[in-house]
Amino acid sequence: MPPKTTHYELTTPVFEGTEVQVDGSVVTVRGPKGEIVRDFTHADVDIQCKGKTIRISVEYPRSRQIALVGTITSHIKNMMLGVTVGVTYKMKVVFAHFPPNVKVANDMLIIENFYGEKAARKAKILPGVSVEIKGDDIILEGIEIERVAQTAANIQRSTRLRRKDPRKFHDGIYVFEKQIGERSWRI
Repeated sequence: MPPKTTHYELTTPVFEGTEVQVDGSVVTVRGPKGEIVRDFTHADVDIQCKGKTIRISVEYPRSRQIALVGTITSHIKNMMLGVTVGVTYKMKVVFAHFPPNVKVANDMLIIENFYGEKAARKAKILPGVSVEIKGDDIILEGIEIERVAQTAANIQRSTRLRRKDPRKFHDGIYVFEKQIGERSWRI
């Protein structure tokens, strides 16, 4: 059995072009694309920003608290990436027989004529996410990766076909490319 540790911490540098401010457990990140504020009071960790380094630590940690320190570090890195370069998800409308009509109304994406259905399907667009429709492509952009990804999940889930063989019926709207700044990868 490994010896118990009394202190665990991770540090991460502040990205070039960003400004990080820590007030207790509330982290504010400002950059050229905007500002993100996250509240980490639910976590029993100590967050400090000194100079160009962010330090997240915990005293007398258990394994879940050690994992939580890593998770919060990743969240803060994602916040810094978002305000400097932004996040883009590209989705494709796939259909075999019935071409769906996709449009944006307020904070909802309306999908009409999906698989020939009379009732329109709807997907919620989270605040801070901009949606652009270009033919069969839907482009989601924002600075918070969690909100962009959740909006993509809402859209994909709203077009799920039930009681059909997924090997044969491929109709839906699917993410085919994720892009953070200039770095992109196809799925």
